Amino acid sequence: MADPMRIRAQAAGDKTTVRVLMSHEMETGQRKDAAGKVIPAWFIQEVTANHNGKPVMTAQWGPSVAKNPFLQFVIKGAKAGDKVAITWKDNKGDTRTDEATVS
Repeated sequence: MADPMRIRAQAAGDKTTVRVLMSHEMETGQRKDAAGKVIPAWFIQEVTANHNGKPVMTAQWGPSVAKNPFLQFVIKGAKAGDKVAITWKDNKGDTRTDEATVS
């Protein structure tokens, strides 16, 4: 299982900026190792965000996203104390969900 995501959600007025740093190797399937063998593709395919249990964002990603990807988005109507949960799923079926409280 990957390391926990670093999530920061900060409210300003009626908008909350959510910043997420995900820990994932993100292999494209095109690089070769020292022995010349192709390193299999391994990348995040889907990212979802929930605000107090309701989906607010879904993203479909591919192999061209960088290692340890960073994501930032804005939620309208979130306030201090609300919960924001981020979930990713990769092409090998691994998933990770982490949660933060809006400050």
